[in-house]
Amino acid sequence: MVIRDGLVAIKGEDEFKKISIIIEDGKIKELTDTIPLDDEIIDAEGLYVLPGGIDAHVHFNTPGFEIREDFYHGSCFAASGGITTVIDMPCTSLPPVTSLANLKTKLEVVKQQSVIDYLFYGGVNGKDLSDFRIKMKELAPYVAGFKCYLKSGMESFGSVTYAELREILLMSSELGLPILLHAEDEAYIVAAESEQRKLGSGVDNYYYSRPEAAEIIAVSRAAIMAEETGGDLHIVHISTGEAAEIAVKHGVSVETCPHYLAFCLEDFRKQGSVLKVAPVIKRHEQENLWSQVADDTISFVTSDHAASRIQDKNTGSIWSDYGGISGSGLLLPYLFSEGYMTQRISIKRLLEIVCENPAKRYGIANIKGRIAEGYDADLVLIDPHQEQMISGADFLSKGRMTPFEGKEFKCKIIKTIRRGEIVYDFNKGITSEAGSGKMLRVQGGRNELLD
Repeated sequence: MVIRDGLVAIKGEDEFKKISIIIEDGKIKELTDTIPLDDEIIDAEGLYVLPGGIDAHVHFNTPGFEIREDFYHGSCFAASGGITTVIDMPCTSLPPVTSLANLKTKLEVVKQQSVIDYLFYGGVNGKDLSDFRIKMKELAPYVAGFKCYLKSGMESFGSVTYAELREILLMSSELGLPILLHAEDEAYIVAAESEQRKLGSGVDNYYYSRPEAAEIIAVSRAAIMAEETGGDLHIVHISTGEAAEIAVKHGVSVETCPHYLAFCLEDFRKQGSVLKVAPVIKRHEQENLWSQVADDTISFVTSDHAASRIQDKNTGSIWSDYGGISGSGLLLPYLFSEGYMTQRISIKRLLEIVCENPAKRYGIANIKGRIAEGYDADLVLIDPHQEQMISGADFLSKGRMTPFEGKEFKCKIIKTIRRGEIVYDFNKGITSEAGSGKMLRVQGGRNELLD
């Protein structure tokens, strides 16, 4: 296969380069100005060619919660947005991925469904800390990191205390893997929510139950603890600029999500539960967070994809409405449109926040995240001259409600290529078989689970 005459985004460069890409056996063989004869030539004239995106934070709910989403639909939606690799969270599957046996159970299902490549995180469940050190050691060769919560809303996956987090961070140092933390202070939220439930069941009640202070407290305590223990800590879905600054000051990495970059509390009031997430959408943080994305305070951007049925978002009370957004298929188009096309960020920075940095953080930078010889031929062809109107009804995810409904993105995904195979075509839809995606091996890890 040859991708001919596209405007190719190369690592470290702020300008696109018109060049052709030769693909052989799923790998990038050569970047060249000479176009060879080939059985399959894709004319990319006038299109931008980027590395396939990496969404390092998804909840595809397989197995156990497929009524909301499954790995097939989630991976199809991701592919439609130019994502070729996802990393799936351990908490929204049954059983949760807190042991090697549970990971094997999950893999047996996922390997039959995904159309794109994937990794898993292990988890530390506050409701079952028996032998957690042994379980982390067993899982370590096969996962990209370990997720835990300081405030969890899930019955099957509980919170950890600060004292327990300290022990988990010590294990991270021993294992050489990051701890991914949902950082909101449980004591603050429990007390505030108790009061707010007495006052009502609307958006403002939910916001005041877990405002900026709940995140700042948790991030501050966890970041200091990581620095003291030497643990490798990463804060997921940061929503408050002050919290991000505190984390980075103590050597802790952070990510954010498109919904925190795009929306504020007033939008939440207007749209209601379609914008219910945790951490909550904050008052006026968008421009602050965008500045931190641009200046490298925030390492990368993820979707935190968490789909749901429409009825689960409309129960009549903010307290019981499902919290989560269908986002994996919008991650790259949103950042391209509202980041690169509006000149908030350069193409160099765009590649860092959606390709290179997550690949580096999670041990796959030797095969994913850039367009270079020897790398997996994961590519996305984007037309910057067409606009895309966002409609949840068109999503390939099971979750079809979106706070971006009716928004116009300044680009269109034309093709998504995973290891040299076209998995999504704008005119044809998904063109790859379920199960064609594969579990990746983290550098230094093992992959005999696939045997």
